[in-house]
Amino acid sequence: MIVAAFLFRTARSWRRMSHLLLSIVMITIPFAGTALAGPPFQTDDPEPVDFHHFEAYVFSTLDRTPGASQEQLPAFEFNMGAAPNLQLHAVLPMTLASPASGPNEYGVGDTELGVKYRFLQERNGRPQVGIFPLLEAPTGDAGRGLGNGRAWARLPLWIQKSIGPWTTYGGGGYNLNTAPGMRSAPFAGWLLQRDINKRWTLGGETYYQGASTKGGRSSNFLDGGGYYHLSEQFQILFMLGHTIAGERHLIGYLGLYRTWK
Repeated sequence: MIVAAFLFRTARSWRRMSHLLLSIVMITIPFAGTALAGPPFQTDDPEPVDFHHFEAYVFSTLDRTPGASQEQLPAFEFNMGAAPNLQLHAVLPMTLASPASGPNEYGVGDTELGVKYRFLQERNGRPQVGIFPLLEAPTGDAGRGLGNGRAWARLPLWIQKSIGPWTTYGGGGYNLNTAPGMRSAPFAGWLLQRDINKRWTLGGETYYQGASTKGGRSSNFLDGGGYYHLSEQFQILFMLGHTIAGERHLIGYLGLYRTWK
């Protein structure tokens, strides 16, 4: 569920990953644009890609617990404005599973497919509201720790309001997961971010995830991040966070973004 990955075990790993991300983006998505809300944060937003516009991300994520860690290394996200107020969405990840005991596993992870629909537009005294149902297809090998083993779904409702340089958005929903060892659970989050200047947009969020494994506990996250605008055509996205209650997690996100029409 969580996407973030710029913390690696050694400085050498960090340099290799940074070079890989930069190379992939420069080769595969030489287009222009600005980033919307959502990534790099766990909390999403109701704002779809504009009609006849496209978005692409190449990114990596980290979710580290005392017993194991899982990284998407790298992952690719593609969004398309298929109609006014309607966005089609896909994420194709490569996954690295690092258990506390046993060998690391690396391969294709589960594929994420979704549709974002905004049914209420933002006005002077009214926020915008939308839904963003997601289906996680079991393309990863669950026996190697690279996937869930069964298809599962996320069903959220998101709300957003902007005032000058400030933007706040959040909401929540429910995960439906019947895979062995997993359980369905609620989630919710809220974020506040600000455009500092033409280069920097920074924000912080609080996020709650109900117990998603049998015998597991819920988690409360606090994290911060944002966007750095290298130019009008190119942005770096980043996030770092940690749980403040419940199961212990260290999470992170590092990505590169472009959009075009």
